[in-house]
Amino acid sequence: MLEFIILIYILYLLIKMYAAFMEIGFVIQARTLKAIILSPSNYAKAAAYKIASQKLSLVSSFFDFILFFGWITFGLSTLDSIIYVENEALRSVLFVMSFIAINYVLLLPFDLYQTFGLDKKFGFSTIDTKTFIVDQVKSIFMFGFLGGAFFWAMSAIIMAYDYWWFYGFLFSFVVILCINMIYPIVIVPLFNKLTPLEDESLKSSIEALLKKAGLKSSGVFSLDASKRDNRLNAYFGGLGSSKRVVLFDTLIAKLEKHELLAVLGHELGHFTHKDILKNIASSALMLFLMFALFGNLPVELFDSLHVNKSAASVMVLFLLLSPVVSFILMPLFGLLSRYNEYRADEYGSVCESKEALASALVKLADENKSFPFSHPLTIALYFTHPPLTERLKKLGMHFDEGEALAH
Repeated sequence: MLEFIILIYILYLLIKMYAAFMEIGFVIQARTLKAIILSPSNYAKAAAYKIASQKLSLVSSFFDFILFFGWITFGLSTLDSIIYVENEALRSVLFVMSFIAINYVLLLPFDLYQTFGLDKKFGFSTIDTKTFIVDQVKSIFMFGFLGGAFFWAMSAIIMAYDYWWFYGFLFSFVVILCINMIYPIVIVPLFNKLTPLEDESLKSSIEALLKKAGLKSSGVFSLDASKRDNRLNAYFGGLGSSKRVVLFDTLIAKLEKHELLAVLGHELGHFTHKDILKNIASSALMLFLMFALFGNLPVELFDSLHVNKSAASVMVLFLLLSPVVSFILMPLFGLLSRYNEYRADEYGSVCESKEALASALVKLADENKSFPFSHPLTIALYFTHPPLTERLKKLGMHFDEGEALAH
């Protein structure tokens, strides 16, 4: 069983690395074409950023494998022998949190390089060292409290029920829904300043858009994203009565009113088409499949890892192997998501116009330095949104291969 899992992980690693190599080669060729969508300078920067990001992905993927191999050969058994607490629930929490803490420390250099190396170099990251450290400390304390409580409850469920994986799935799903509800109200303000939108004209137009779609919101807010990053974004946060519209200050500064309304119209398209409920259902299905799988792992696997089959070891194996399961399932969910994005674009076009949405997407791509081309394998494995060129073609924009964008 252990040999089979190692084989699956190696295949997972090889596919990821092969896709990264193919993407690098594809972008190197595509960057020689005349710039489309992006300005020539940003086209070159976007290509360079994507190539650098893929190279980092190659290194981090290989390191992930070393880390994985270390855990299954001696790491888990060593940690199991070190942590000795009579209370099984407390022992499970300490075991899982120690596993997460060790991974966090070992992977921190990649996060630092991404934030202060790569993103700084290409003009994305605006975060300073103090803010980064404060963010990390807040995240650690918040996860220590909420994560500790979650793993305590999960260990109690595992110990109490024979079919714990079903009850564990239900509990986890409820927790995820609750986090989504409190996220814009409780969690976001811990890291960012949310202020009611000051532009009354824009606010009135947004509220009219929401009313037309039948969506009730608890407010329209501006988020000070620029203190950390220059990328543009907006989202509908929360569930139920906690729903609110959040606009990055970078987005407000860069988009015209009609473009911003078209972007929000796209997001409202997801609401109107029940995509949010579909996403919740698909996430529930993925979570259910994972719990069903990890809830029925044979005792022989734990014996080969030299650990007892316990709440702690089950939860750690879940954390260790769930990225592989997600990777296997993601192409299907990505395909459905890309279909939903086209439909949301259609709705956004009706809310404003095709020209307004297309113009907004072009500005978003240019400001975010999103390279407009990707290898088909990358799209199939990772993309939740259709390629930008395809979205713009649907909106009436035409491209001459290797030539500048034309309306």
